[in-house]
Amino acid sequence: MNNTIKLAVAAALVAAASTANAGISIPAGDWTLDIGGVVNAYYTSTRTSGDPVGLGGAGNVKTTSNITTGLLPNYLSVSGKTRQNDLDVAFTISINPGASTTQSANQAAQQENRQAFLTFGDASWGSIKLGKDLGIYASDAILNDMTLLGVGSGSALLAGNTTTLGRIGTGFMYADWKSQIAYSSPNFNGFNFTAGVTQSWNTYEAAMSSSNTSARGGSSPAFEGKAAYAWTGDVAGKVWVSGITQKVEGMNDRAEAADIGATVTAAGFGLTGYYSNGSGMGTTVQLRDGFDTNGKARDSEDWYVQGTYTIPGVGTKLGASWGESKLDGNSGEFNKLVKNEMWTVGAYHPLTKHLNLVAEYSDVKSTNNTTESSAEGKSKTVSLGAILFF
Repeated sequence: MNNTIKLAVAAALVAAASTANAGISIPAGDWTLDIGGVVNAYYTSTRTSGDPVGLGGAGNVKTTSNITTGLLPNYLSVSGKTRQNDLDVAFTISINPGASTTQSANQAAQQENRQAFLTFGDASWGSIKLGKDLGIYASDAILNDMTLLGVGSGSALLAGNTTTLGRIGTGFMYADWKSQIAYSSPNFNGFNFTAGVTQSWNTYEAAMSSSNTSARGGSSPAFEGKAAYAWTGDVAGKVWVSGITQKVEGMNDRAEAADIGATVTAAGFGLTGYYSNGSGMGTTVQLRDGFDTNGKARDSEDWYVQGTYTIPGVGTKLGASWGESKLDGNSGEFNKLVKNEMWTVGAYHPLTKHLNLVAEYSDVKSTNNTTESSAEGKSKTVSLGAILFF
């Protein structure tokens, strides 16, 4: 199984108190091929009310039911590795079909191709990655989110897509899947770091509008990096920091952000805390509404806290989390341009070492001051389903 999926699976399975073997390994001459992936589906019922703003609300009281993929997409990943000329050489290619249909006689569900990269290196000096993979900044925020196993928010908003939002936009910025050239260091007794050049994106001002979009930049690259220290024992854990900076075409300021996070586990209890501060990075997805009409960067904050407990002898993990994402208006704009907050409770039960049953409840409240009077929308989602790793 490729490194990113291993991280995602490991984080998700830790949340479910379950373990999984690597993917299906196949010796092929000088190569070892690995086929692995994820299959998941959930029944969701979402009740929206209030104004149609942010990640909550529909303009009136409305209940929507869907059967859809959760925060993790369905994954089929093929990777290979070999040792040649004193180098570890590897590749990964994946496809990610959705599990949601929204029209009769139409099976064209959304599909993504999130990964296509190669790596080469050695344990003595590290490794280099070239291609498309999970972004570096804010990657640990999503990999430690307990809704990685489930749905979180966005099940009604994103019906027909490959994934829901989990806690994206209500506690952290989406790391996204990026073209990149990155170097990762060896493990120095628990400490490691990654630094990379990633494809830059442009942004277009359309605050809280469905026309909001971003596109490939190209005038200069983005620069991302992270450092982490992990330890094991009766009290195990990890602390990390990461950051990103890039020039944005046509804007006066740079887009940049930095974060810090930590997770600790002991005696079945787990606690995670995360905080990020940005300028020009926008909210929910990178560069969305990051600048005003004068090209000046807006400030943003993201944070969440999460507590879990694994029931001894059963393996069921119970969890609760709270988080918030805020985007501030500049001088001449309204004070709080947008604020999305969500609390979630969930139960994640390992029915087998590969199959997990999931039940979640998520409550989202979105507010904005883009007009003289505040608008507020709410969204409450119940989800029941299962996720399989292989």
